[in-house]
Amino acid sequence: MEKRYSQMTPHELNTEIASLSEKARKAEQHGIINELAVLERKIAMAKAYLLNPEDFTPGETYRVEGSEDGFIISYVNGVFAWGYRTSAPDQEEALPISVLREQKQA
Repeated sequence: MEKRYSQMTPHELNTEIASLSEKARKAEQHGIINELAVLERKIAMAKAYLLNPEDFTPGETYRVEGSEDGFIISYVNGVFAWGYRTSAPDQEEALPISVLREQKQA
């Protein structure tokens, strides 16, 4: 039985990310888009466990990877940041902290 990401060491997580990345590359080459999307989500989850949730500050705005949307964190629960996209401020959602990037200051 496979371990949960929360039970893996950083080395095991990095090995898992490498394995998933290879599978994602193959899925993309073969045009299996739905499989690619699932694998990309698993990679994001595994990467989240390599980060420190305390580095993400409630009230701050972050950029969502692969999007121009901003994301305002309400609170962090484990490796998920709960909050609102600036493009949909009335819809709360949770994102893995690994998909959040610091906003560049203007």
